[in-house]
Amino acid sequence: MGTMIELPQHDLTAYRADPPGEVRGAVVVIQEIWGLADHIKDVADRFAAEGYLAVAPDLLGHIGLTPEVGAELQQLMAADEATRTAAQPRMREALGGARSPEFAAWAVPALRSVVDLLLEQPGVDGSVGVVGFCFGGSYSYALALAEPRLRAAVAFYGGFPETGDPATISCPVLAFYGEEDHGITDGVPELEQRMADAGVDFTARVYHEVGHAFFNDTSPSRYDAEAAGDAWQRTLDFFGRHL
Repeated sequence: MGTMIELPQHDLTAYRADPPGEVRGAVVVIQEIWGLADHIKDVADRFAAEGYLAVAPDLLGHIGLTPEVGAELQQLMAADEATRTAAQPRMREALGGARSPEFAAWAVPALRSVVDLLLEQPGVDGSVGVVGFCFGGSYSYALALAEPRLRAAVAFYGGFPETGDPATISCPVLAFYGEEDHGITDGVPELEQRMADAGVDFTARVYHEVGHAFFNDTSPSRYDAEAAGDAWQRTLDFFGRHL
């Protein structure tokens, strides 16, 4: 089990999971839109068990999107159509802050401060990667765009930032998508071309017959054990090569 830590210069808390033995590198783990939920802490613990120092920053806690709020929103999303329709104002209120330019302007430097922290830790030796899911997948891209010290970036079903220029990415990138997640996955061929044109080492894998959030084993309606297991092993192999 990890512990909560504070990065006071950015009004940020984070979950830190240390490996039981020798440190082989470090990973920034970026949450889904539902807050710093137990699922993301569990993912950080899994990386620690593989030898990586893992830190999962609570980015959305900065705007009041706690795991409790996230759980409430997920319940509303899973309800009947009338309930979902009635909940739209609540959804916009809760999620709107995460989509603002002001939030992004705070979040990317906050993530870079997590990289600063990891690079200072014994045994990391410059080997820092990032992995993110959903909202966090987009911010995995955003950090790769802004942070030349990253050695590797992994994005699970995240949209590439609209204003991002792939030419500013200096590390290999691995991305996972669900075939049925059309709002994000339909843009993959164009992104592959943009990455290739920019000379980025980019690999995208689309899993058939699965949708968004297929890696989240706390969401039975979305989780796909086969795709999740394959993506996890590919992520470990990727970090093993580059970290």
